[in-house]
Amino acid sequence: MDAMSEHYLQYKPVSITELIGKKGIAQLNMRDVPLEKIKEYAAEDSDITLQLHDIFVPKLKEQEAVSVLEEIEMPLVPVLAGMEREGVMIDKNFLHLYSAELDLEAKKSEERIHTLAGVKFNIASPKQMGEVLFEKLKLDPKAKKTKTGQYQTGEDILSKLAPEHEIIKEILRYRQISKLKSTYVDALPTLIHPVSGRVHTSFNQAVAATGRLSSQNPNLQNIPIRTEMGREVRKAFIPRNSEFEILAADYSQIELRIIAALSGDEGMIRDFKDGHDIHTATASKVFNVSLDAVDKEMRRKAKMVNFGIIYGISAFGLAQRLEIPRKEAAEIIEAYFTQYPNIKKYMNDTIEGARTHGFVQTVKGRRRYIRDINSRNQTVRGFAERNAINAPIQGSAADMIKIAMIAVHEAMQKASLKSKMILQVHDELLFEVHHSEKELLKKLVIDKMKNAIQLAVPIEVEVGIGANWLEAH
Repeated sequence: MDAMSEHYLQYKPVSITELIGKKGIAQLNMRDVPLEKIKEYAAEDSDITLQLHDIFVPKLKEQEAVSVLEEIEMPLVPVLAGMEREGVMIDKNFLHLYSAELDLEAKKSEERIHTLAGVKFNIASPKQMGEVLFEKLKLDPKAKKTKTGQYQTGEDILSKLAPEHEIIKEILRYRQISKLKSTYVDALPTLIHPVSGRVHTSFNQAVAATGRLSSQNPNLQNIPIRTEMGREVRKAFIPRNSEFEILAADYSQIELRIIAALSGDEGMIRDFKDGHDIHTATASKVFNVSLDAVDKEMRRKAKMVNFGIIYGISAFGLAQRLEIPRKEAAEIIEAYFTQYPNIKKYMNDTIEGARTHGFVQTVKGRRRYIRDINSRNQTVRGFAERNAINAPIQGSAADMIKIAMIAVHEAMQKASLKSKMILQVHDELLFEVHHSEKELLKKLVIDKMKNAIQLAVPIEVEVGIGANWLEAH
């Protein structure tokens, strides 16, 4: 509020630190502050809030955002409040054992790195790491340095060097193990509330620019799912007692379905309507073979293109991800746009629309303003163009799951269910389901998620039930 007051009203309100001091041992309690000062402080808060309200209401109408606020964001507040209050049950014993297992894996990985390097060094030290990789092993004669003279050893730098030496993959694996252990496996038990015995995350509605929810303390949106080790963390999310199980409901390939609907591409819409596996269908078209002739490698490449297109992937980017020559990557992308011409048209039209209007919007009218879309700097402009392509897709998926959450919450309350909605992670909803309500909740969730927003393609929802999140997913 203080920041908005300074920006919109050119007025700096009295800070709470002026009343009770900065955080720390010496900080006062509000009851220690004279009433006269509290009165001014509280009245000012109310006054500023009203003044900001009077500025924002016309802006909402001007930006055609009233329906997004009134139909999505405001009704979602009690849903999120309920989920935050409910929290999730965490299996401390499992995490304790898994922590020891990861510790062992990290030690083995460290030994392998030292063997491959031919020297012992501190893997956690970017300085020592840079010296080993770029001075001893000479992996990149053009290696970049930071302002302090150290070699850059960030994940993006190392990922590009992965084909050069086996040590790189092992270092990335070591870092992955260390991060998993410190960020989730060791941290989650410390966040269990002493009274409820559960972990209570905080959901943010107004942080992600695309409209997606984010969460903090702990951030449960970032639990790694691409690796087997990361997925294991989901085993720690369990129901409250033996009368309940975990139910996970996940939108299937929702962003691809949205881009098919937004672009109106007949080929992709038909693939979804015919119930084909979209990556196999794409591979069949791109590599010009029958569906039966698509092998694992073809499907892997098609999958990377399908998801890469959403983020405006280039031939260079695809070549890196698939570890194939750039020429082959360019040919795959060209074949893709030949087979799905309206996807290319959608991307071009979206960028042009953003250039003209300065924003893009979701199916429900949520806008994202693209500031650098007309930048003269090619790199900055390219980043803005990728955001312009992705925002309506990711934003529409966010709107869809939010609308579904509101509908599911209302239906569960109406039916007075014992089951509870406990988590939202990207395209997935998590519930503690009572044994007696399994079939009822399953039908209810599928119905509300499928019908949240009507699109030109069928919406599929996958539901699983199990003793923990991993089993249910």
